[in-house]
Amino acid sequence: MDTLQLDKAKTEALSNKILDVLNLGALGLMLSIGHRTRLFDTLAGLPFSTSDEIAKAAGLNERYVREWLGAMTVSRIVEYDNVMNKYLLPAEHAAILTRSAEKDNFAVFTQYISMMGNVEDKIVDCFKNGGGVPYSEFKRFHEIMAEDSGQSILSSLFSDILPLIPGLTEKLKNGIDVLDLGCGRGKALILMAKKYPKSRFAGYDLSMEAVEYAGAQASKEHLNNIRFEIKDLTDFNVKAKYDFITTFAAIHDQARPDKVLKGIYNSLKDDGVYLMQDISASSYPHKNIDHPMGAFLYSISTMHCMTVSLAQDGMGLGAMWGRETALKMLNDAGFRNIEIKNLPHDIQNDYYIIKKD
Repeated sequence: MDTLQLDKAKTEALSNKILDVLNLGALGLMLSIGHRTRLFDTLAGLPFSTSDEIAKAAGLNERYVREWLGAMTVSRIVEYDNVMNKYLLPAEHAAILTRSAEKDNFAVFTQYISMMGNVEDKIVDCFKNGGGVPYSEFKRFHEIMAEDSGQSILSSLFSDILPLIPGLTEKLKNGIDVLDLGCGRGKALILMAKKYPKSRFAGYDLSMEAVEYAGAQASKEHLNNIRFEIKDLTDFNVKAKYDFITTFAAIHDQARPDKVLKGIYNSLKDDGVYLMQDISASSYPHKNIDHPMGAFLYSISTMHCMTVSLAQDGMGLGAMWGRETALKMLNDAGFRNIEIKNLPHDIQNDYYIIKKD
């Protein structure tokens, strides 16, 4: 390569961007630790405090807390008084970094960074040899996903999501059959089962850990109108049984999403409705250049969504399958009446309202 022909400004711009990646990538891990150890929640309730005071309030080791606070200080996430040697989390920052922020808590998403890092060696092997990494290798996936969906789904399930379908809440009150595919830990179903005791709810997921957790939670709530099953959805097909079927960010992970969508079509009653929440993006990378979470979502797709499907000898659709592919696959499954809606609190997902008729 003739270095004299290089655009130095272009090279320098990329160098600066990579420096940002190194700093912000590392910061992602620190934010995840701050969330998992509840340091952000602790700081939000404290005035300017020393590292020792913060560590005691959080029940953590001071030396680790002090070094973590260093990362927070240079990243301008906490304020530091160098005279008093004290730290403060501004209320404006607590508003998007603490559990009290509910659906606005960005710290939840940073946990995906370490989850991806844990399987990097296995993903590198897949680059060389093909295949995939199975769900069993992602030790905290369902825990993180439950928090993620707790923000995008649980926080707005009754206020925004279910009302997207006219007349649905009244039907749920009167009693209908509901199925959630790829239910994970079942939190959305459990909420609905509690609120609508006349309706009957079922949740299927491939993960034994997730289904056992969901079942235990349902038992704790003494719910007799809900059941959870470990099930491979590849050949899912129940003839016209359900009034309402949901999938929350689940279709793109499936080994054979085309078969699952066809199974959903067959399993809906003639007047049934299917609600599909999935990633809001185009199927074409060049149309996602300005996507606010584009790089993150393609990375999650590479390190999880695509590879868990390929591990089952599946299609490896990936998280960024996009609206164009989604609409084609829904049409191929038999669906024609499809409407896509968005909700202000959820910049990550589209909500597909799909009717069988």
